[in-house]
Amino acid sequence: MIEEAIKEKLFQDGIGHYRASDFFEAHESWEDLWSDHYLEDRKFVQGLIQLSVSFVHLENGNMIGAKNLLRKSKEKFQLYSGVQRGIDLKLLLSQIESIGFAYDEIEQPIDFDWNLVPNLE
Repeated sequence: MIEEAIKEKLFQDGIGHYRASDFFEAHESWEDLWSDHYLEDRKFVQGLIQLSVSFVHLENGNMIGAKNLLRKSKEKFQLYSGVQRGIDLKLLLSQIESIGFAYDEIEQPIDFDWNLVPNLE
């Protein structure tokens, strides 16, 4: 029971950081969850890590890294359907598609419209 509470806290900590646009800390929380605990939806959590790291790369000016991690996260999320951990996957995949187009359209990472970042709802 304590194990489940720890896992849920790490997941929710990641959500909180992510929604506060602190993508590095979101990645850290989810990485701890992913690496330290057994998860039935391991690939889903890995997708969240990759999505948040995509935005870390973008913040650091690394467009190649941002695009690669966005693609990898999409591949992980496509393994699931419906609602996973309270997140609507159809909506999330649609938003990731929009971000991919936006990544392809911008010349500089500073030109990215951060309003495109999914809320994870």
